[in-house]
Amino acid sequence: MEHSKWKHLPPPPGFSSTTSKNQSTSDTTTTTTSSASYNSLREKRAWDLAIGPVKQLPMQALMLYMSGGGVQIFSMGIVFMLLISPFKNLAGMNAAFAPFSATGSWTSFPLQKLVYVVCNMVTLAVGLWKCATMGLLPTGTGDWVGFETRAPPPEVLLY
Repeated sequence: MEHSKWKHLPPPPGFSSTTSKNQSTSDTTTTTTSSASYNSLREKRAWDLAIGPVKQLPMQALMLYMSGGGVQIFSMGIVFMLLISPFKNLAGMNAAFAPFSATGSWTSFPLQKLVYVVCNMVTLAVGLWKCATMGLLPTGTGDWVGFETRAPPPEVLLY
C-alpha cells in the first residue's frame, strides 16, 4: 500500500487534542481572556463612535465645496444638514453609547463622550464658517444698520 503524502500535515488552526481534564482548566482562562478582550473591543468601538463625526468631515467639506458659495436651495440644504446634525448627535449621545456599556449607565465612557462632544462642535464650527462665507451671519457693521439710531442733526432749519 502506498503512503499518503498528507499524513505529516500539522493540525488545522483551532484543533485541540487535549483531554477533558485539561479542557476545564483552560476554559476558565479562556473565559477571563475573552471577557478582557470583549471589554477592550467595547472600548475600541466606543472610540470609533466618538471620532465618527470628524471622520465624516472630509465628505461634508467636499459637499460644501461642491454646493458653491451662493445662497441656493441645494447649498442651504447642505448647510442646514451640517448645522442640525451635531445637535441631533448630542441629543442622542447616551443612546448611541448604550450598546457599548455593560451596566447601561450614562456615566460610562466619559472620555469617549467628551471627545464625541468636541468632534460635534468641530462639525458645528465648519457649518457656521460656511454660513459666514455665504453671508448668512451678521458679521459686518452693514448688517446692523437697521438697528442703529441716529442723533438729530445739529443744525435746525428755521423759516
